Amino acid sequence: MLRASGFDVIGTAKNGKEAVEMYKNFPIKPDIIIMDHRMPIKSGIEASKEILSINSEAKIIFASADTTIKEIALSIGVLCFKTKPFSNKKLIENIEKALRIKKPQISMNK
Repeated sequence: MLRASGFDVIGTAKNGKEAVEMYKNFPIKPDIIIMDHRMPIKSGIEASKEILSINSEAKIIFASADTTIKEIALSIGVLCFKTKPFSNKKLIENIEKALRIKKPQISMNK
């Protein structure tokens, strides 16, 4: 569906640990990451935290049917939270919107 909509898909992870390892090893980082919440080995929250610790400007669209973790996902820095189920059209709209957003730089000076 993403390829049919004109996007390049550079990887698909089977679990959260693999998602982080793939991200670390990409020579060119993806413009958007679509992260699921419930994954084996490492949850989407854990994987998102690690990816955002590597690159605070990573744009992560978080997807889950569990709305109880929405606040947590947004608080760690994901760009948006998609409640499952959602339409392909809505996902494409969110990806296009996310591509136009410049994430703010956060400085932690003491």
